[in-house]
Amino acid sequence: MLKHCLLLSLAASLIAIAAPFAAAQSNNDANTAQPPAAQGQDHGGWRHGPPDPATRTAELTKKLNLTSDQQAKVQDLFTAEKSQMDALRQSTSDQSDRRSKMMDLHKSTDTQVRALLDSNQQKKWDEMQAKRAQGRHRGDNEAPPQQ
Repeated sequence: MLKHCLLLSLAASLIAIAAPFAAAQSNNDANTAQPPAAQGQDHGGWRHGPPDPATRTAELTKKLNLTSDQQAKVQDLFTAEKSQMDALRQSTSDQSDRRSKMMDLHKSTDTQVRALLDSNQQKKWDEMQAKRAQGRHRGDNEAPPQQ
C-alpha cells in the first residue's frame, strides 16, 4: 500500500512539473508557426491596420490603468472610429481627401479619449502620442525602438 501511494504521488509530481513545460512549448510552437507579420506585436507595430477596438482598449487599459467606466467609453470611441474608417476606406473619393478625413477622424478620437483621462493618465497619454509621432517621423535607416 505504501509503495502504491509513493508511486502515485511520484507520478502526480512528475505530471505537475512537466505540464507547464509542455504548455510553454506548445505556446512557442503556435507563435513561431505564424509569420512575424501575422503576430503583429513582433516589432511593436500594426501590420495590416490597427487592431480591433477591444484589443486597443485592452492595450490602453494596461498602459494607463483605465477604470471600467473609462474602458467602456474608450471602446465605444474606438468602435465608432473603426466603423467610420471602414466607411472611408470604401469611399470612392480622392485618395488624398480620404487620407485627410481619416487623419481628422483619428485626431478627433484621440482628443475624445484624452478628455476621458485623469491628469496622470493624460501625461502618460501625451508621452505615448509623442513617441508615436516620433516613430512616424523616424528615418528609414534607423532601427525600430527596442521594447
